[in-house]
Amino acid sequence: MEAKEYSTKELFKRFLPYFKNYKGTLFIDLFCASLTTLCELVLPLIMRYITNEGVRDLAALSVRTIGGLGLLYLALRVVDCFASYYMADMGHVMGARIETDMRRDAYDHLQKLSNTYYNNTKVGQIMGRITNDLFDVTEFAHHCPEEFFIAGIKTVISFVILARINLLLTVLTFLCVPLMIVVCMILNFRQRKAFRLQRNQIGELNARIEDSLLGHKVVKAFANEEIEKEKFEKDNGEFLNIKKLTYRYMASFQTSVKMFDGLMYLMVLVAGGVFMIRGLIVPGDLVAYVMYVSTLIATIRKIIEFGEQFQRGMTGIERFLQIIDADIEIFDEPEAVELAAPRGDIAFEDVSFEYPDDHNKVFTGLNLRIQAGEKLAIVGPSGGGKTTLCNLIPRFYDVSRGRITLDGTDIKHFTLKSLRENIGIVQQDVYLFSGTILENILYGRPNASLEEVVEAAKRAGAHEFILELKNGYDTYVGERGVKLSGGQKQRISIARVFLKDPPIIILDEATSALDNESEFVVAKSLSKLSEGRTTLTIAHRLSSIRNADRILVLTDAGIVEEGNHEQLLMQKGMYYHFYETANALK
Repeated sequence: MEAKEYSTKELFKRFLPYFKNYKGTLFIDLFCASLTTLCELVLPLIMRYITNEGVRDLAALSVRTIGGLGLLYLALRVVDCFASYYMADMGHVMGARIETDMRRDAYDHLQKLSNTYYNNTKVGQIMGRITNDLFDVTEFAHHCPEEFFIAGIKTVISFVILARINLLLTVLTFLCVPLMIVVCMILNFRQRKAFRLQRNQIGELNARIEDSLLGHKVVKAFANEEIEKEKFEKDNGEFLNIKKLTYRYMASFQTSVKMFDGLMYLMVLVAGGVFMIRGLIVPGDLVAYVMYVSTLIATIRKIIEFGEQFQRGMTGIERFLQIIDADIEIFDEPEAVELAAPRGDIAFEDVSFEYPDDHNKVFTGLNLRIQAGEKLAIVGPSGGGKTTLCNLIPRFYDVSRGRITLDGTDIKHFTLKSLRENIGIVQQDVYLFSGTILENILYGRPNASLEEVVEAAKRAGAHEFILELKNGYDTYVGERGVKLSGGQKQRISIARVFLKDPPIIILDEATSALDNESEFVVAKSLSKLSEGRTTLTIAHRLSSIRNADRILVLTDAGIVEEGNHEQLLMQKGMYYHFYETANALK
């Protein structure tokens, strides 16, 4: 998907509300920042007083006066230490909490996005946006208001004090500041563009690594390690080129600032020296002047050093907003109600559907009625829309035209959560979460008791093999369940649906990837699972659907045949052809 770009103003506008819950912490942090700034600005005044008094009348300076000024500065430094500690501690904690809030919002929004979004966005890119990109927000959220607040105070107060010392010298010294700001802004925008490219490329690199590691068995099976290395090297090299560009802009930025602060020092050195010779400024004032200019330049340098972090933070916020602003295509209607105890009577009424991203048409004017408790099987060639039809019932996608009803009510009138809670899905490609067998079965109903889990496993034909494992129900299944066989994973997924106990079941080629022995065991479990429930079964193996109440033959032209197994064989149409072909291959 094409990534939206945001202006700096819009990024700040969208980010500022995250400070709302931490206004007290932010206020204290900025107050502490003003205290540390005050401590820094007082020292040049002390040095100015001592120098001027020493030049005017050295005898007038007493140890008591010097000691008093020393105690004053010591007290200010103590205040400075306490204020700095709070800023370093609670200021960073505030930034971390804002980062946590943003990550929570991003994750919550991702849960609401449709299959279309995930079909078009790489998981590596999503992972990068909610992890690495938001790491920089902690520093940004803390230092951004702090650094600009301190810089503003120092600039204004220093200018006022220096103008009172010598207005002409102050104007001459500050002449290069506007030009410096313009140059820095231009280079800053270029830097952000480079950071944006860098973040996008690291997402691509993550996606490449993830794809290669998850498919490591296929890579090894085809001995294509070198091909994967070449792909990785290409993406890795591209990332290096982008980083080179980033550092080039960064070097230009830092060099420009060095040049401008050198000009400021040069102006103070030359003009200040001339003014002192002509009696327009006294030595103590010139000392204070140099110290304030040094403070200003140090502040500018600090802002420069923060500039990289600033751009990283802005880029992180921008990529965060690209998730937050992704359209939620499937959502609850304003007056949606909870679905409670449905009978399971499903109807497709003049349903047309095309995929939202590529507008590939799947159905046009499809009509279908499924009685409550009916066992319906769907067969047909690949690409005919079998899985799509089943995906429309739990609203993984919404119909383009027409409507789907459940017990006579449009499914859009039910909340998504309650609709999906009443539908159980067993897929060919079983997904088990990294964790134990117990945790994976409990996913069907998290508040179930251990006895209920065991009963669900028994009904799914999984209890026996689970007990044979070393740790039983506490056995770790590995990432995506890699430590279990296909049949074992499938039975655990069936146990999960047994535990959920929904009135509507969708079986999407649940046995097509299994060997004959595993298929027999799993088929028995599925038969138990479908008892007394509205069941839709998608199958390539016709042997698994012979006992269905009704069989549909679905193609890209719609439903072309309908009936039970015997009726369809008698028609000697497409189903008969499938059946004869299957027998010939045995």
